[in-house]
Amino acid sequence: MGYSREIFDTAMQTLSERRNAALNAAALRREDFYARCPRARKIENELSTLAAGTARAVLQSGNTKAALEKLRDRSLSLQKERAQLLRENGLPLDALEVKYTCKLCSDTGFVDGKACDCLRELLRRESLRRLNAASPLDVSSFRDFSLKYYSGEDRANMKKILSYCETYAASFSLSSPSLLMVGSTGLGKTHLSLAIAGKVIEKNYGVLYGTVSSFARTIERERFGTDGEEDLLTSLQTCDLLILDDLGTEVTSAYLTSCIGEIADARLLRKLPTIITTNLSIDELRRRYGERFVSRVFGAYTPLLFTGKNDIRLLKKSETFEK
Repeated sequence: MGYSREIFDTAMQTLSERRNAALNAAALRREDFYARCPRARKIENELSTLAAGTARAVLQSGNTKAALEKLRDRSLSLQKERAQLLRENGLPLDALEVKYTCKLCSDTGFVDGKACDCLRELLRRESLRRLNAASPLDVSSFRDFSLKYYSGEDRANMKKILSYCETYAASFSLSSPSLLMVGSTGLGKTHLSLAIAGKVIEKNYGVLYGTVSSFARTIERERFGTDGEEDLLTSLQTCDLLILDDLGTEVTSAYLTSCIGEIADARLLRKLPTIITTNLSIDELRRRYGERFVSRVFGAYTPLLFTGKNDIRLLKKSETFEK
């Protein structure tokens, strides 16, 4: 699970809150029952001491088997009496038990050292929540991508790209290829990259999406230590799928250019898929990021050339205005 530390911590905090709530609720039920039935409290206390007294009884007894059987019989007798008291008070037999949200992991998030399904679901939901907050994911699905705004050869080309992206998302794995989406502003690059992100998150992969400009601001803050944010560079290099949107729109600097190259190198080394969208041509990318960066990206990424004669976003806004 290549989720950021922040997302993981948020999910674990939710599990901790669930667990504490379950423990507190059980404690309140026990106190209420003991207040109505003082004998039940004495039974509970005696049951608690039996386990601790088992080892002592065995050591002090010359007949280990007999001592263990005596303790077992006493425990069963107390449990039977407690069950009878619960029934007499109109309570189910499990009324005193802790009722965790997840019975598999008892709200710890792990079963036999592996992530429980409940933790995976929380990670997926938190990742989607953050992605929605940072982008128009709710209106960026494959279903909402319309080919009516393209015509002629452009429409045929975009139909192929749409089909490719749908297949890419449906069959996504950590060995999926990286994608370079190139084309003018408003032709659907962000829309399809987010549509892919939504489907990939549904498959419980960790996705980190953002414009290069937004990432650049956080990287700069981390560099000068002006806040307590986590190490974004590490997350960018290690998440399951990284989407760098609008490469080339950030305010450039030698440091940021170096960071972008470092991110690309690290992910290629780890063989992790990346999606980059950009409005820049090859020559513009070369002038901005250098020959080495362009050579690595075009050599390792699958290029998708978005074509069209209009800014689709402007056309959609115009339609909305006319309505």
